[in-house]
Amino acid sequence: MSEATNLSSASMERDARQIHDDKPISPGSIVIGVIIGRMGEFFDFFVYGIASVLVFPRLVFSFVPDPVTATLYSFAVFSLAFLARPVGSLVFMWVDRNYGRGTKLTIALFLLGGSTASIAFLPGYETIGMWSPALLALFRLGQGFALGGAWDGLASLLALNAPENRRGFYAMVPQLGAPFGFALASLLFGYFAVNLSDADFLSWGWRYPFFVAFAINVVALFARLRIVASREFGEALENHELEPTPVLEMLRVHGIDVVLGAFAPLASFAMFHLVTIFPLSWVTLFGGQTAGSFLFVQVLGAIVGLGTVILSGLLADRLGRRRQLLIGAIIIAIFSFSAPFLLNAGRLGQDAFIIIGFAILGLSFGQASGSVSSRFGQKYRYTGSALTSDLSWLVGAGFAPLVALGLASQLGIIFIGGYLISGAICTILALLLTRVITNNMEPQGRS
Repeated sequence: MSEATNLSSASMERDARQIHDDKPISPGSIVIGVIIGRMGEFFDFFVYGIASVLVFPRLVFSFVPDPVTATLYSFAVFSLAFLARPVGSLVFMWVDRNYGRGTKLTIALFLLGGSTASIAFLPGYETIGMWSPALLALFRLGQGFALGGAWDGLASLLALNAPENRRGFYAMVPQLGAPFGFALASLLFGYFAVNLSDADFLSWGWRYPFFVAFAINVVALFARLRIVASREFGEALENHELEPTPVLEMLRVHGIDVVLGAFAPLASFAMFHLVTIFPLSWVTLFGGQTAGSFLFVQVLGAIVGLGTVILSGLLADRLGRRRQLLIGAIIIAIFSFSAPFLLNAGRLGQDAFIIIGFAILGLSFGQASGSVSSRFGQKYRYTGSALTSDLSWLVGAGFAPLVALGLASQLGIIFIGGYLISGAICTILALLLTRVITNNMEPQGRS
């Protein structure tokens, strides 16, 4: 039964590719598909992250009298998605092998959108008691599980179509989804926070961005399926360049590359949350300006970050992707000495922290994806890149808001600088180890 279903699914995908056979997908179309897909994922990510600061501590964890502790509880639930994501990758790779990439993406994105939209209907603790945090945790796990299945290989397809001298530029394209997604999420929340009373915002205003997230996921699904059904994607599958392989087999060949790839982007991922989710919680809890006005400052920061992500691609083609990531880690380490003082210096300091922080983040984050994935052999590229991405987000970002707020509230804002430095050190060491391994032995499993 499974084999018959697999053959049927494969034949349907081949038929879809034949329809597009006379209409080759241009690199520009792949770029648009990748950006829309990543923007949808990051929009879901940031809608939940912003609500973790502005909504859930007061709605779901209202039984906790201390606002800081309630926010820490909210951030603990935030982390669950990153724990579920690798599990989702493993399950959906099986779906991919047995039922096809289109089936996998359809199930994953509808699960992602459904989990996100379900949060929009979530009653608060005052209405259903402890079922409220329990349901929130369940929906958050659903988001993470679905994100594991949302890995489509389009970024790898884009890299395969990149000219030899433009690989850095093409590598930064998927990263553009982050500033776009964050800016849109912040604009929506900022609009409702500024224009509604606090009671109306907490009652119904915050729910609208979650409905929008479902709609964006539907658009992203069709954008991705169009490329998955293309001749170029089919040829990459037939050449085994975008085909999932058993995880244990991949780890036997590329285990060290997965570990190094997970730690290489740690500096940018540490910075990622320290200019998005964490500062919003700090401003909300300890003052400086209103949440609504601060969200619009973050939108401006995201625009600056968008520009430096693009700049990172241009620089990487001159300097090399790993060297660009190394330079970014050093800049983040330098910024860490001033970051706590800016964030604790009132409105002007907070605004400067956001603008400068996003500018630095873009230079590093723009090359954080796939900085070590070029070491994966052709056969293992798809599975290796997916698992490396899952682990890097888990290690570098999953617990970042929880750890950052815990350190800052308990030990002082100065410890945020130490948190950034630790991420920068991990990135520098991972990149140096990668260079040593590359210089001393030929990577295994290349084909």
